[in-house]
Amino acid sequence: MSNGWLSWRKPCGWAGWFGVVIASFFLTESLAAEPRTELLWPKGAPGAVGEADKDKPTLIIYLPESNANGAAVVVCPGGGYGGLAMGHEGHEMAQWLNSFGVAAFICDYRHRGKGYGHPAPMQDAQRAIRTVRARAKEFAVDPQRIGVMGFSAGGHLASTVTTHFDDGNTDSDDPIQRAGSRPDFSILCYPVIAFDQPYTHMGSQRNLLGADAPAELIQQFSNERQVTKETPPVFLWHTTEDKVVPPENSVQFYMSCVRAGVPA
Repeated sequence: MSNGWLSWRKPCGWAGWFGVVIASFFLTESLAAEPRTELLWPKGAPGAVGEADKDKPTLIIYLPESNANGAAVVVCPGGGYGGLAMGHEGHEMAQWLNSFGVAAFICDYRHRGKGYGHPAPMQDAQRAIRTVRARAKEFAVDPQRIGVMGFSAGGHLASTVTTHFDDGNTDSDDPIQRAGSRPDFSILCYPVIAFDQPYTHMGSQRNLLGADAPAELIQQFSNERQVTKETPPVFLWHTTEDKVVPPENSVQFYMSCVRAGVPA
C-alpha cells in the first residue's frame, strides 16, 4: 500500500542488523524451493459462511532449500483488509527470507473482500503461528524462533497477533489449537497500528470492524494501547514519504514498547 526508501545508519544490535538486511532485499536473489499450499483449517474455518475457496484460508509454505537456520516467519501481506498484495508483500518476501535460510509461511487470511471482518483475520493469523509451532519438527524450525511479519494493513494484523495472544487450549482435540499463538518476534513494515483518529487508515478500520464499530472495539484494536511487558521484541520501519499510512502509527507503537520495556 505504500513505498519508500530506507535510510542507512550504523547497525546497533539486532534491530540495526535487521534494518540492513531489510534494505538488502532490493539487491538479493532468492533461493526458494517450490512452495506448497495447505488449508489453515482442514475441518472448516471458524465462522465460515460457505465452502468456496474464499471461505478456506490457506498457509503457503516456503522452506529454504539447503541453508535453513531454524528461524521461521509468518508473513501477512497488506491490502487494507479488503484484498491481499500477494506479490511484493507475499511471495517475493517469502523467497527473500528463504535466501537467508529463514522458513516463510504466507498467511492467506480472510478479509472483507472475501466477505469477512473481525475476528476472522486474527483467527487465521493466530492459526498460522500455531501451525508452524505445532509442526516445528516437520518444518525443521525452532518452535521458539517463530516470528510474524506484516505490511500496511497486514502490519496491523501482525501487530494484533503480537499483542493479542494465548498459550493455546490444552483441552482441544486439535493439536494445532493446543499450541501457543504468541510470536517470538515481530517485524512491522509501514504498519497500520492506530484505529482511532487522527492517524488511522480508515479503509482498514472499516473493512475490519465495520462502518459503525463501537469505541471499545476501536480502542481494543488500536494496538499501541495493547503493548505490555509480555509483548515480544519488535522491529518497525516506516518512512515520511508514506502518504497512505501515517508514520505516526509506527512511532506510537515504538513509544508504547519503550514504556513497557519491550525491545524495539
